[in-house]
Amino acid sequence: MEPQQMSVDQAKTVRRFVKERLSGDHAQLDVLTDEPAELYAAFRATGLANWWLPTELGGRGIGLEDSVGIVDELAYGDAGVAFTLFISILGTSIVQLFGTPELQRTYLAPMAAGGTCCATLGSEREAGSELGRIDTVAVRDGDELVLTGEKFFSTNSDFADFLIVIARSAEDPEDYPAVLVPRAAPGVDVVKRWDVVGLRASHTYQVRLTDVRVPAAHRLAGSGLRLLEIGLNASRILIAATAIGISRRIRDHLMTYAKQKPLRGETLLDSPVFAQRLGQIEMQIEVMRSHCLRAAREYDRIMTGPDAAAVFTKQGTLKNALTAKIFCGQTGWDIAGVGSQLFGGLGYTNELPIAKLLRDIRYVSIVEGGDEVLRDLVYSRYVIPVPRRA
Repeated sequence: MEPQQMSVDQAKTVRRFVKERLSGDHAQLDVLTDEPAELYAAFRATGLANWWLPTELGGRGIGLEDSVGIVDELAYGDAGVAFTLFISILGTSIVQLFGTPELQRTYLAPMAAGGTCCATLGSEREAGSELGRIDTVAVRDGDELVLTGEKFFSTNSDFADFLIVIARSAEDPEDYPAVLVPRAAPGVDVVKRWDVVGLRASHTYQVRLTDVRVPAAHRLAGSGLRLLEIGLNASRILIAATAIGISRRIRDHLMTYAKQKPLRGETLLDSPVFAQRLGQIEMQIEVMRSHCLRAAREYDRIMTGPDAAAVFTKQGTLKNALTAKIFCGQTGWDIAGVGSQLFGGLGYTNELPIAKLLRDIRYVSIVEGGDEVLRDLVYSRYVIPVPRRA
């Protein structure tokens, strides 16, 4: 089934939400709160929460290409809010592709109806980028799986409907099941919420699993490591898209500042150096957008094909998803650095939003695989295998 295109009214709804809820005092979104902010309930009220979920499960069915635009708009308002609102795509895409129809109806349909979220638990203290070293264990006990372990970073997990847990089989250490665990299951406990440097409107937790029992049918089909790799394609593309929104916000703050900043009898806006810098930033923003859209179109083509699960299983990590995240993380960081310089001394203070924006954009190159990890993936998957390179 072809993805639904975002309507004009839906696009206006997103922009209105950003203008009304995210365009005020930047400091209000740069603090940790104990509970999800009221603004997430406000976004649910728009009817667009989890906009990517398929129509057959009651969702909007909006494809990843249009999702790039949605995330761009949300990140222009606040990247932490954007991250919270889209990161469930990592878990839902795995269930959509590799869960049974019953699991999809039981867990994805309520998310579409209620605008709630899920979380994915992969990383551990000793297994960040090396997930093959995970210690969380799944033991088969009759018709149940029993999970025990501790997961390090997991966004939205405390208030999620369900968790996708990547574990290691006790019976076969080479087998890594991906298991759907209801958040309310006994033995699921939040250890702490992380005090993150940026994206402080988001909620990322350390989670402990102690003899958590779920039906064996909650295991998703295939290797959990491969399934996680597949799910990361969508979330990495949207993480890259947040760099577009943050960069546009930096550009607009710079333009406002330049209009009123005196410089040699004129304003900074009249400086040819400033003009060249802003021209470069605009070019970089457009290239980031083009790359994200290209990656999203490839993802949509596979996701809506006749045998998406098999194609994704064969391909795993998509080259365009990797390179989009790497490129946008590096380019966005460059834009933020230039922006902080152009604000002069104020660019190194918390008086202006640039400090928050710089901290926010740094996450693009860190979460879901740092740049060094992803460059190694590009090399091992897409450089070495080509036999006829000169």
